[in-house]
Parts: sequence; structure tokens; C-alpha cells
Amino acid sequence: MSPAETPPESDRSPSTAPPTSTEAPHRRGVRAIAVVLIIVGAVFAVAGVVAYVAVQHTLSDQKIVVADDADMFAGEKVNGPFTAYAQAMVIGKHATEIGGGKTYAELPQNDPNRDTVMTASFLQASLFTSVVAFGVSAMATVIGIMLALTGVALRRLDPRVA
Repeated sequence: MSPAETPPESDRSPSTAPPTSTEAPHRRGVRAIAVVLIIVGAVFAVAGVVAYVAVQHTLSDQKIVVADDADMFAGEKVNGPFTAYAQAMVIGKHATEIGGGKTYAELPQNDPNRDTVMTASFLQASLFTSVVAFGVSAMATVIGIMLALTGVALRRLDPRVA
């Protein structure tokens, strides 16, 4: 077939059309992005799990037990986001009672309960920070898994990968 007899590009079926010069680099780019997504996803997932376990062990090492007057998880060891939240809420309740309904900042400087309310505020904030850390580590794990799965899906778009 001479060049004059070659059908125009629009008449060729996609399966029989010869690859254009831009198609090969495009496929390489998609494959590279897929590999990067898989690697970054794996790093995020592993980092999320490691962070979750580290926060859990650190919190567990403190040997905190949820107070008996907690609304939930009373008497359980604080080693996860739900027990940490429950204990933080109890500490807040106790601090409010000790401070007569006032926060640390609202108590007069000469109030004998001011130091206790301040310590309670710090403990409560620390427990809330651990709750946030659990959430962020779980989110990193889920995002990592989703990135890795997206990379795997992109790799499967390559016709050479079965």
C-alpha cells in the first residue's frame, strides 16, 4: 500500500493503528506514576501503622485507667483512642468540679485549686492529643492503602501486564 492509499488516522481501528511516537513515552509516564503511587502508598500505610502502635504503646506504658465515674469504659486501661477520650472527658468533669465551674484562666491566682485545675487541663490536652494522633495515623494508613491500590490499578492499564 502506498502512502496515498493509506487510510486516514480516523478510519483506522484503535487495535490496528500503529503506535505513535508520543504513545510510548505516555505509557512509560503512567507506569512511572503507578510505581510511585505504590511506593508512596506503602510508605504511608506502614508509617500509619507504626505511628498507631507507637502511640498505643506509649499511652499504655502510662498505666492510666479510666475513672470509675466515666460515662463509658470505666475501669478499662487507657490504650486506645476511645479510652483516652473517655478519660479526658472525666478529667474535664473533675476539673470543672474542683474549679467551681471555672477554667484555669478564670480562677484567681491565689485560688488553692488553680494548680490542680491547671494539671487537669494539661492531662486532658495530652489525652486529646493522643486521640488526634490515633486518628491521623489511621488516616495515613487508609490513604496509603488507597494510593497503593490506585497505583496497582494504573499498572493494570498497561497491556503488557496481565
